[in-house]
Amino acid sequence: MSQSHRLSLIHCSPSEANMEVPPMSVVIVIPARYASSRLPGKPLLNETGKYLIQHVYERASQCRRADAVLVATDDERIVEAVRSFGGHVVMTRADHPSGTDRIAEAVRDLPCELVVNLQGDEPLLDPAAVDQLIELLQRDPSAQMATLATPLHSEEHYRNPNCVKVVVDAHNRALYFSRSPIPFVRDGYPDFTTRPAQFLQHVGLYAYRREFLLRFTATPPSPLELLEKLEQLRALSLSVSIQVGRIDQPTLGVDTFDDYQRFVAIYRQMSARSAA
Repeated sequence: MSQSHRLSLIHCSPSEANMEVPPMSVVIVIPARYASSRLPGKPLLNETGKYLIQHVYERASQCRRADAVLVATDDERIVEAVRSFGGHVVMTRADHPSGTDRIAEAVRDLPCELVVNLQGDEPLLDPAAVDQLIELLQRDPSAQMATLATPLHSEEHYRNPNCVKVVVDAHNRALYFSRSPIPFVRDGYPDFTTRPAQFLQHVGLYAYRREFLLRFTATPPSPLELLEKLEQLRALSLSVSIQVGRIDQPTLGVDTFDDYQRFVAIYRQMSARSAA
């Protein structure tokens, strides 16, 4: 993160945040709530000696194209945890239907230009991937939103409804996102070896122009969004251009306690190598 453009934040409500914002500023916002349905208290897990939310925050802080990192939460326990490691945090309402809505509240009164939506359960996030995401919007003034995708390598993932697929045009703009196998191969079988890859798994990392984010969250869910349960289809229904960048592979997300144990094992291996 640029030291010269680091934003000045205080730990308070979004409306009270005191910022000195440089031109074309970029803010990474990490939505975090305590009451996860599959893993309650997930942001505060700390078997590594650091909170899970701290791992994500520290990774985000390594991004070169971001000016600030901010946690948005509705829980005082998370506020205190973020303060304990020196992070920036704001309290939001508790009734938001999604993390995107929570982020919109957090940046409503911030004069930033671009906003990155970074999930709080990606402790092994590659900062370069976030920089790539930000660059997509900085290079293309017509794009209001950007996201990432990675090549699919197996038919199992191609047909898995929990693995969201995306199809792009010749300029890497999203044509459609679906839980169904797209593009569907009418004759024969999908070839996962073609380059550039035709079969892409969506990676749930987003960047928005702030004004579009506020418009997006003020718009009711679209019919396709309600059918597929995919929020990004609302943006396509608004005829918005979504730029899609490509990365080699997705990072490990923490959805369950088993996921967290895998992360702990990886982190300890990495720490041992660093100490050797």
